[in-house]
Amino acid sequence: MQFRGKQVAADSGAVAAAIALAACSSSSSSSTSAPATSSSAAASSPAASSPASTSSASGTISGAGSTFQTNFQQQAISGFKSVDSGITVNYNPVGSGTGRDDLAANTVLYAGSDSPIPSKDASQFKKKVLYFPVQIGPIAIAYNLSGVTDLKLDATTLAGIFSGKITTWNDPAIKALNPGASLPSASINLEVRSDSSGTTQNFSQYLVDAAGSAWTLGTASIVSFPKSAHANDGGSAVAAAVKATSDSIGYVDFSTATATGLTAASIKNSAGDYVAPSSASAAAAATHVTPAANLTFLTVDEPGATSYPITYQSWDLVYATQPNANDAALLQAYLGYLLGAGQSLLTPLNLAPLPASIDSAAKAQLSQITS
Repeated sequence: MQFRGKQVAADSGAVAAAIALAACSSSSSSSTSAPATSSSAAASSPAASSPASTSSASGTISGAGSTFQTNFQQQAISGFKSVDSGITVNYNPVGSGTGRDDLAANTVLYAGSDSPIPSKDASQFKKKVLYFPVQIGPIAIAYNLSGVTDLKLDATTLAGIFSGKITTWNDPAIKALNPGASLPSASINLEVRSDSSGTTQNFSQYLVDAAGSAWTLGTASIVSFPKSAHANDGGSAVAAAVKATSDSIGYVDFSTATATGLTAASIKNSAGDYVAPSSASAAAAATHVTPAANLTFLTVDEPGATSYPITYQSWDLVYATQPNANDAALLQAYLGYLLGAGQSLLTPLNLAPLPASIDSAAKAQLSQITS
């Protein structure tokens, strides 16, 4: 785990160094396009420590990105409206990669992303980017297999399935983990993501960390899965495909999986225990995380008997320097809500709140959003 943490810190450092080379824009900048720009009403910054209080800012915030954040953003936008009725928030769940591209293009004020900006993309961002972690949650290994309700899998077997080396449900590797299950001889139907996805990035990172040489496809937001796999655009599409396809299996955030009525496998963690995805098991994994200075971290394959091993995280990315004071105040108000009262919305959605130390560090960073 230490090596992985150093790798993330190094990648994030490269990104920070690249974007720091460009000077922050002044308050007179006009680079933000219409969808991201707030109304021109004057505003003062809200108190970062009091997310439940109303702000004098008014206008519209546009965000886009992570499908993992969809359920939380929908609930939070509704709840936030009752706190700050003068602020409208729109969120488009187009995937982490597209969300980051939209932020770089100044068409949104914030980008939902389940992974840090890749080093190869750092040059797209001309101003300093701040990472605000907002949620933790499990990646469910959802399956549709008649007569099997308690499937158990480990990292090596998952690597074989998603690399196309294990192709039938009664393969000896799956049978060895499920001796009492009635596994059919049917072919495994793989459901994966086609878009640039933070869920794919974190799932493949788990396989790199936990499966070792059994996983040869690497980690990225787009992975070259076997040609036999069915590629879907978005997490909801993966969930719908698993639900509609017999003998199928796919990876999808647990909140979406449960909302779709899917069954999820228990996964063997680094302590040797089979753990089902849940808010509690994701929160247990997150307690072992130590973030980098810029609040980036990974939550996959963490230690602990009760930790769900395929747990991940999501951030809202914003530019530290905004075009005007009103946009800065809008972002401080909404992000303050997500990090404050909004955290109570996560557990009912089968997601997990941030560890208190990470949440506090994120709140302290709100003051860095300026014009």
